[in-house]
This record gives sequence, structure tokens and C-alpha cells, in this order.
Amino acid sequence: MNDGEPVALDEEVQVAGVRLADVGGMEEVKQRLEIAFLGPMRHPELAKTFRKSLSGGLVLYGPPGCGKTFIARAVAGEMGAKFYPVGIAEVLDMYVGNSERAVKELFDVARRNAPCVLFFDELDALGQKRSHLRNNSWLRTLVNTLLVEMDSVAGKNEGVFVLAATNHPWDVDTALRRPGRFDRMLLVLPPDAVARASILRYHLAGRPVAGIDIEKLVKATEDFSGADIAHSCESAAELALADSVRTGTIRPVTMDDFKTALRQIKPSTGPWFAAARNVATFANSDGEYDDLLAYMKKRRMV
Repeated sequence: MNDGEPVALDEEVQVAGVRLADVGGMEEVKQRLEIAFLGPMRHPELAKTFRKSLSGGLVLYGPPGCGKTFIARAVAGEMGAKFYPVGIAEVLDMYVGNSERAVKELFDVARRNAPCVLFFDELDALGQKRSHLRNNSWLRTLVNTLLVEMDSVAGKNEGVFVLAATNHPWDVDTALRRPGRFDRMLLVLPPDAVARASILRYHLAGRPVAGIDIEKLVKATEDFSGADIAHSCESAAELALADSVRTGTIRPVTMDDFKTALRQIKPSTGPWFAAARNVATFANSDGEYDDLLAYMKKRRMV
């Protein structure tokens, strides 16, 4: 921003570069995406026949580090659309005191680059409940402006598709969840066995390894987020690297390195499920967290 004027941000719009086929495992997530979002968008005439609205946005929610941003990018790839990621820091740091024009500029950039997926990360921070903002008029204005822009996209359907990610959907302003706005929610859980195997292979590729049993590592990393698995690979590689430095000879990463690393790494998803338990159990009167509750019951978390 220069002298209070929002700058053109078209250069931040990206080519998606990935498709859902690049997402390992997570077949249930892919199927739900197809039914709730991608199918109607790909077949607008059929959607019209069945009176399925093409307006509205999609919120991906779940524990941190489980691939919500990657899935959003893959959705853009499936739709042949560009991808415009917006982080909360960009809005808050760049446009303090100029929130209305800031949010409007984001949507204008997406319209100029349509078809485009406009992706809001950390939606709970950007669109938090206005009841929590009684003493913060600027953030209240920011939420109000976001509501106006969402309604504009819903009414004009200009090739702008709005997706968002949040770890805490229960903190998102309820007005943002009304029809035509962020009216679809999709739970993104820790990677399943197929996805964990894919993540492990990806992060071990190009590294010297010996005797790695992917199947055993998949079992050992249940409940791990994708970020946790990446961290375990990095930690195991560091152990092998340290030995190689000491001996002057390259020693490959082994299962012993993973055993040592995994003794020190615990699933980061645990605290999230602990916080989500009360919401899924006691604040689910409209059924929007049924998927989460079913998963937690299956895993005996409630």
C-alpha cells in the first residue's frame, strides 16, 4: 500500500498446479468435495435442473497441518481456475485503517483473474464473531465488508469461487455461514493410512534410506497430521546426517532413526480434538458437526 491506497495484487494470483489426484488417500474428502462443490460447478445445467445453487463458499475445517490449503489449491486445479491465497497477516498488516477498500480489492483482483478461487486462510481470525468484537470497531467493519462482498459474488456469479480454511469454525461469525456465503463445511481429518504412506514417501524421496518399512511407519503415525509426519522425516534425517558428519561417511536414514524421532514427537492433533469435543457434543444442535462427532465416536474420543 502506498499513501493509503491499496496496491494491485494481481501478481499474487497463482496457477493452481495440482489436482485432487495429487492428494494421497483422503477419498471421503474427495467424494464430499465432488458432491457438495465440484460436481455442480462442472455441470451448471444439471445443477440448474435440480435447483442446486452455484453460489456460496466452502469452508475446510479440522486440525492444523492436515492439508486444508493443499486441498483448496487442488480444488482450483480441478476447476481450471487460478488460485489466490489470502492470509490474515496480509489483510491486517497491510491495510490497517483501510479495511473496506482492502477486502474489496481482494475480490476485485479475483474478478479480474476469473475463473479464480479466492482462498481465505484462518477464516476464524478474519471473520470472527462480531459479538467478540464489541471493543474493536475496525474488525467489526472488516467482517461487515466481507459479508457485503460475499453477497456480491453470490448475486453475480462472476467466476469467483470463495474457499476458506479454519481450525476453529465455531468462532466464525454466524452471518458468514448463511446461504450464499460460506454455507458448506467440509471436515479435513488427519491423513488416513494411504495418505500417510504417500506423505512419508514424498518426504523420504531423494534422501539416502535403508531398510525403511513404510507400513510400520504408517501404523506408528496414526493421528499424526501431515506436518507431524514431515517433521518426523526431518528429525530422522537429522540423526543420520549427524552421524554422517561425525564419521565422514554417508549413513542412510534407517528405522532406528525413526524410532528415536517418534519417541520425541507426539501428534499435534490431540489438543485440537480436546477443544473440539465440547463443540461436537454439546453445540451441535443443527447437525453441522455430525461428521466430526461420528469420527470422534468411532475413535472413542467421546
